[in-house]
Amino acid sequence: MTNSLVVIEGLSKIFDPKQPPALIDINVTIPKGQIIGMAGPDGAGKTTLIRLIAGLFKPTNGKITVDGYDTIENATEIHRLIGYMPQKFGLYEDLTVLENLSLYADLRGLSKDEREEKFESLLKFTSLKPFTSRLAGNLSGGMKQKLGLACALVKKPALLLLDEPSVGVDPISRRELWDMVHELLKEEISVIWSTAYLDEAERCDSVLLLNEGKLLYHGSPEEITKRVDGRTFKISQIRGSRRLVLERALCLDNVLDGVIQGDDVRILTKKISPTPIDLKALDDGPSLIISPTPPRFEDAFIDILGGGPGGKSLLAEKTPVVRSHEEFCRQGTASDKEIWKFYCCK
Repeated sequence: MTNSLVVIEGLSKIFDPKQPPALIDINVTIPKGQIIGMAGPDGAGKTTLIRLIAGLFKPTNGKITVDGYDTIENATEIHRLIGYMPQKFGLYEDLTVLENLSLYADLRGLSKDEREEKFESLLKFTSLKPFTSRLAGNLSGGMKQKLGLACALVKKPALLLLDEPSVGVDPISRRELWDMVHELLKEEISVIWSTAYLDEAERCDSVLLLNEGKLLYHGSPEEITKRVDGRTFKISQIRGSRRLVLERALCLDNVLDGVIQGDDVRILTKKISPTPIDLKALDDGPSLIISPTPPRFEDAFIDILGGGPGGKSLLAEKTPVVRSHEEFCRQGTASDKEIWKFYCCK
């Protein structure tokens, strides 16, 4: 018996011939019994790929099979196999929690005898039992997502497709959603979780990284992180502006990406080197220290993309520099000094 749940071969999707393809030559096999993270920025092709797997779109080229069923020839069978939670709240806001569950039970063909036990189980699982009479439109963002998940599970699926389920959800509800999805693995339900949050993708068993319709990586988060071993550092003991230090660091030849992290600046270099960067080029005095820091999944993703936006910002270049009190006193006009005194020295 094969362990493959979804097999994608030579898949491309074009909506408008005048526009770039939504997906380009995707080849991947997704196993059973895992949480698969589908990660990438907005416009990467995540939602399109999920809808193709669900049999809602037809491929322009290539094919997809789900548990052996072709998404074009056997779409009805696939619809019985999957549960699908769309990116936007797909429930009826003028129906109550219980009425939404009943509607989905009708659509999935659940008998009256099956419903009572199933509803009880789902309401307990999602902690929505006290809210069965509340209108869906009056639920919080996290509760709406839990209701959407419950409706997707009305009939136990072999594959659950979740399209960015944690967008707009508070941190506690995000954690609860994760706990619920992990529980589903015990019931032999496989999950594809689409997300723009790399910290979420890092928690999955394996990850599909998409960008501009192309599949950049498929494998474990741990494996991809190894590609940037020895190339991540933090710059500490910054005396001046961390933002200026970051900007100058991003302009150096060997720096691929960087970010402010607490009191420090964290950088990713292009290559391993005994001297990662010239600290003097950061123009922050002799106290700067650079030291290795453990690599993260996000570093590997940026590395695959070829780097971040760099150190120059068009917005920053057009924004006037805000001078300190000392700079006003040293360089400012008499008018400048009066303005500073009026606003800051009352």
